[in-house]
Amino acid sequence: MQIRTLSVVIPVYNERATFGELLRRVEAARIPLGKEIVLVDDGSTDGSRDLVRAREGRPGTVVRLHARNRGKGAALRTGFEAATGDL
Repeated sequence: MQIRTLSVVIPVYNERATFGELLRRVEAARIPLGKEIVLVDDGSTDGSRDLVRAREGRPGTVVRLHARNRGKGAALRTGFEAATGDL
């Protein structure tokens, strides 16, 4: 099996202050594969949800939103279910 795409799952909960820098670093990471970024907002209340939602529809980006905070584990499970990469 040849690996073609890496899915990077990022759970987000009240990360407004660091979200932009985090995404910049993930997008800048040089890897010899395709890259898919899966963002899962876990009921943020500080405006992070709007930042995540603004990424919807961008190529290579998947967005999922939890209506309320369900915890990091739930956000990761949601992200893993939405991921389409080989890794």
